[in-house]
Amino acid sequence: MQLEKNIYLIGFMGAGKSSVSQAMAEYSGLREIDTDEEIVRREKRSIPEIFEQDGEDYFRKLETDLLRELSGRQGLIVSCGGGTILKEENRRLMKESGEVVLLSARSETIYERVKGGKNRPLLNGHMNVDYIAELLAKRMPCYEQAKTLEVVTEDKTPEQIAEEIFTNV
Repeated sequence: MQLEKNIYLIGFMGAGKSSVSQAMAEYSGLREIDTDEEIVRREKRSIPEIFEQDGEDYFRKLETDLLRELSGRQGLIVSCGGGTILKEENRRLMKESGEVVLLSARSETIYERVKGGKNRPLLNGHMNVDYIAELLAKRMPCYEQAKTLEVVTEDKTPEQIAEEIFTNV
């Protein structure tokens, strides 16, 4: 499969970005890049370590630097960290260089998907549905501004979601 642009997957943590991007790569043969994994690989430390040692602002700068690099390429499936859309520059870079697909799910579903994880620094001490719903509501205007397509991930397999995305971009 050939793509003249990138496909960026955005959404809250636990919405399914990583599993859907992997399914999309398998389905299409396109290269998949998970921005969180790429940052961890380049920094040689985990996201919680980056947050603890250098803070969230530093992590967000790493995201922007990586997006600048990826936006100069084409034919990539890019799974973005949940907060990538917080910066206007990031939203602009994604929209200028590709389709931006919002993967969405209810806060209860997100909680069920992430409750066992330890790699979510923003949820440390706040692992509950109400906090997730509050954070999701704060981010929703940025998600809405960035998206060119929205796919609800409730009760669908990553493969079904991948097919829906490729049908609509």
